[in-house]
Amino acid sequence: MDLGLQGAKVLVTAASQGLGAATARQFSLEGAQVVISSRNLEKLQSAAASIVEETGNPIFTYAADVTDANAVEKLIKNTSETMGGIDILVTNAGGPPAGKFESFDLETWHSATALTLQSAVNLIHYVLPHLRQSSRAAILAIVSIAAKEPVENLTLSNTIRPAVVGLTKTLSKEFGKDGIRVNSILPGITDTERVAHLMQARAEINKTSAEAEYERIAGQIPIGRIGKAEEFANAAVFLCSPAGGFINGTALLVDGGASMATL
Repeated sequence: MDLGLQGAKVLVTAASQGLGAATARQFSLEGAQVVISSRNLEKLQSAAASIVEETGNPIFTYAADVTDANAVEKLIKNTSETMGGIDILVTNAGGPPAGKFESFDLETWHSATALTLQSAVNLIHYVLPHLRQSSRAAILAIVSIAAKEPVENLTLSNTIRPAVVGLTKTLSKEFGKDGIRVNSILPGITDTERVAHLMQARAEINKTSAEAEYERIAGQIPIGRIGKAEEFANAAVFLCSPAGGFINGTALLVDGGASMATL
């Protein structure tokens, strides 16, 4: 299927590794122009080089802290100038730390909110004028299965991520008349660096091993394994593409059937 992404101008944040990098790679494979961003320029450049080697399409890099509104404003300006506009924004940010409620002081709560929710607000605020000039505009927020049901030892994510889904659902109604689709995507346990850290944290709490925690989680997923980053990326890119042009306001689970939520 031709997704209609040839030449599309795409910005993906938190894309130096994990799901962000996998999503940027898939956009590039579909022929899109892509800017990737994260706080670590060295990791960004390494990720970009890897994608370019595979796809032959240029990947542009800009380091930015998406919790800093001024930095986001500059990121959007540089991205638009580099590609001559922006068609698609994929908002993503590293997840807040694992732990239970009493593990965190109030400052950690403020930082987690800035990282998980305010970063998406910052990006959407500054990208909106550019998307209004696009004929295939889309916003996709990478969230988490935690937005649908609480995940063990992820109190911060369980609390804040549903707000991001609430934001995207609201904006899908507000921006639909402008031809801008807004969706969110909710990955379950996927083979990424962050999940490796989470499994290690669980192992320390449960006095087991990371391998045992992976096996326990895989046993709770109906298809019997954790997800691959490229499987997630396939779904993410489709949601943003003209091929998915009538999908708006959805929160798509990509979790192998793990969630017990019916809606």
